[in-house]
Amino acid sequence: MWALPLWPQATPTSQGEELAEFGRHAFVPATGDQRNEDHDKLCQRELAAAGEVLGAFLGDRLNEVEEKYEQALIKIDRGRRFFGSSCLSWFNCQYMKPLRLYALIRLCLKSTALTPAPRPQAPAAPPPRLVPTRGRRRQVDTSTHFCPNPDCAYRGWVGWGNLRANGHPSGGPWRQLLCVVCRGYFLETLGTIFHGKRASVDLIVRVIACLAEGLGIRGTARVFEVDPNTVLQWLVEAAEQLRAFSRHVLHDVRVRQVQRDELFALLSAVKDGEVSAAEAIERLERTPQWVWVAMDPESKLLLAIDVGSRTLAMAQRFVHHVVQVLAPDCAPLFLTDGFREYLTALLTHYGHWVQPPRRQDKGPSPKPRWMPLPQLLYAQVVKTIRRRRLVRVSHRVVFGALEAVEQVLAACGWQIDTAFVERLNLGIRQRVAAVGRRVTTLCKGEDGVRHQLGLFHAYHNFCLAHASLRVPLLQPVPTNGTGSVKQWRPCTPAMAAGLTDHVWTLREMLLFRVPPWPQPAGV
Repeated sequence: MWALPLWPQATPTSQGEELAEFGRHAFVPATGDQRNEDHDKLCQRELAAAGEVLGAFLGDRLNEVEEKYEQALIKIDRGRRFFGSSCLSWFNCQYMKPLRLYALIRLCLKSTALTPAPRPQAPAAPPPRLVPTRGRRRQVDTSTHFCPNPDCAYRGWVGWGNLRANGHPSGGPWRQLLCVVCRGYFLETLGTIFHGKRASVDLIVRVIACLAEGLGIRGTARVFEVDPNTVLQWLVEAAEQLRAFSRHVLHDVRVRQVQRDELFALLSAVKDGEVSAAEAIERLERTPQWVWVAMDPESKLLLAIDVGSRTLAMAQRFVHHVVQVLAPDCAPLFLTDGFREYLTALLTHYGHWVQPPRRQDKGPSPKPRWMPLPQLLYAQVVKTIRRRRLVRVSHRVVFGALEAVEQVLAACGWQIDTAFVERLNLGIRQRVAAVGRRVTTLCKGEDGVRHQLGLFHAYHNFCLAHASLRVPLLQPVPTNGTGSVKQWRPCTPAMAAGLTDHVWTLREMLLFRVPPWPQPAGV
């Protein structure tokens, strides 16, 4: 018999360090019990592995729990093979499996801090609308602006009738607006990239457009004769504004399918502050990163895009981002490659506790299990590559029934495939300079790539009209020149998804002031 001593007393800061050592002393032979030396050594290795699982869990190193759990299972299975039993066979069932599940759930909750924050909610009772009853009708449209004063009752409410145009201060290019409630003044460019800039609007828009079309930062600086640091600063500001614009529009999206894939990228791997001799060579090398993409194949809408390593933590973070974009009751068909971490991430977000039925009249009741939701559908496209050649493609239904998956795909006449997201990867390589192949425009870190991806995200969804989404006009429209009549209406992914009603220009998006909370009226 093996006796389990009391749990060691440790402070939270030292738990992660002491529990790995605790595994070596958790189980001690009881008095009068003799085991052979080989079995004792194997048990010590098993216990050390279990202690590492516990240490990683309580030490908040959640990324290591899965790896150390699998290593412990291998050592436990080895003990069962040689000795017929293991001292950790019951420990694995009673403690390690729940710890692994709790670690995955905690990893999901922790990933929320790395993804965009939830959309703020509007105040419960909006102020009354103001309708002018005196004077002539207002000529300047202020329905797309809001008061930024935090002490104003009308702060954040767009088109509530509280703003008036107040001319151009000092003959400047931008109009000044007045809030009649708090009597505060502000420029119409407040909160945009153009606020406080002396450069012309056309120059800034053209520079951002060149970056959106795939030209590098230094190449854009040479074309427009601007300093590269200025172009980089404009890119950072535009990316932050466009990410806020995308979060404002992309919410409660309803789709039937979601295709996800990872795109291999290269970074220059330079981190400030690491100047030791051993790391000097590593700083000159390039480290692989991955661009994570999720899209709706029907509307071509790019739901989420991010950059990071190909790990379980990144999969949790990316799936959480996709779930935030979708409607709360939307559970689409997910199609991915054979990356196994997607299974854990999807199960964490689309799962619930299930109480198994009792199989015996006596004994303890079975413990609840975390099971996938009945409406969850997930299929994988597994590709086998040998000597850089594709030799086989197989399909695997992970969650749901094959008939249910085929029924969703039959509406479009498709089959289990990830061709649409792979075609989007080509567009990313063409329009994101930092992700292109055999180029000299690579970024040194993830932040630089993330800025260019944020620009591409908004540019792809709202500005680029796709030929496969165009809609025929009821009546052909003649052109001003001698060309043929216009027979098609251009359509962007956001228009196909029902999020907007027109093709946005880059200038429009950069001039759009994002309100602090969702408005009653659509965009």
